[in-house]
Amino acid sequence: MESASRALVESVSRDNPIPLYLQIKEFWRKQIEGGALQPGDQIPTDQELCERYDVSRITVKQAINALVNEGLVIRRQGKGTFVAKPKLQQDLLKLTSFTEDMWQRGLVPGASLLSKELIPAPSEIAKSLQLKEGEKVVRIQRLRLADNEPLAVETLYVPYAVCPELLGDDLGGQSFYGLLENRYGLRLNKAEQFLEGSLATKKEAHLLRIREKDAVLLTERITSLEDGRPVEFAKSVYRGDKYKFHVVLHRHP
Repeated sequence: MESASRALVESVSRDNPIPLYLQIKEFWRKQIEGGALQPGDQIPTDQELCERYDVSRITVKQAINALVNEGLVIRRQGKGTFVAKPKLQQDLLKLTSFTEDMWQRGLVPGASLLSKELIPAPSEIAKSLQLKEGEKVVRIQRLRLADNEPLAVETLYVPYAVCPELLGDDLGGQSFYGLLENRYGLRLNKAEQFLEGSLATKKEAHLLRIREKDAVLLTERITSLEDGRPVEFAKSVYRGDKYKFHVVLHRHP
């Protein structure tokens, strides 16, 4: 770490038009992405960085916060700042469930059932599922896990008429798409998905073990059957420090 520290000091210049906090942040980013630091390694404290750089605590906090926002480091209350595990990347090229996606990555998927109820469809849900407002839907909320670590809060809406026995099914630890296909014989065809940035609510932060107003990824997905009928409307909140989505765009499809 000492040799890295010397390089760190030399890498910061007040004559450089790039702000000091970005120079600090970029050095540590390169150390992490280049493999010099591994997940779980601790980086110097804010006070140590202030002394090494001869900069204010605000400058150091800006640099560390930038690394946190990119998911490269995590702060542990009372312990320090540590290199984070690489973000999980989901390729938006094929319709897969969370469970299938985690298995493909060599992780053990899991789910904690938060609620399961039969409700009248709100207007937004009814429109997405091509139902009449007030028509019955099954609402399922689960906390999705990978290797027992919380990654997402998932809320599903399914037409009750399509799966009338869904309330009695075990929805804790199995693939929902697998359940639809294997138990109900439904043939899933495609999904339309929307993504946007958001901030964690107090409840979401508690479930995901992050801080309130931390950055999260909000997704909405409408999944349809081969005959075109929508069978699922899903809202999911993913930890912004753990997850990212990948899309390949072609100029000429």
